[in-house]
Amino acid sequence: MGCLCCLLACAQNSKLKEGNTPAGTSIEGTWQILSAQQITGDSSTIDLFEGQKFIKIINKTHFSFLRHDLNKGQDSLATFVSGGGRYTFKSGKYKEHLEFCTARNWEDNHFEFDVEIRNDTLIQTGIERIEALGVDRKIIETYVLLKE
Repeated sequence: MGCLCCLLACAQNSKLKEGNTPAGTSIEGTWQILSAQQITGDSSTIDLFEGQKFIKIINKTHFSFLRHDLNKGQDSLATFVSGGGRYTFKSGKYKEHLEFCTARNWEDNHFEFDVEIRNDTLIQTGIERIEALGVDRKIIETYVLLKE
């Protein structure tokens, strides 16, 4: 019985990789946001990114994000936001150091999130806090992995 338990434990461990995600599932890739919820105090908003596209690209050491409107900046809803930097990911904890950002006053800040990956869906939950800007909110972002 002891041998069987040991074999089962080894088999289970072989299915896990960095961040405790199932083998074949990785934080690395290009992720398109589906929704973002922001909770500030008693107020909550949900952004479904209608008329926009927002992607997050994660490689072995860096992340970047790009958000723009789908009307090529030709109307009053013109938007372009980008940023990126280094990150670490271990045991479901995703930590970003934002080195570059179109909102320059967000640069050189650190953010920590819990990340859960379910098949092709990534859910990122955490606190965005920048005291100097009065930013203190919980975010819950849901992304889907873009296929090659």
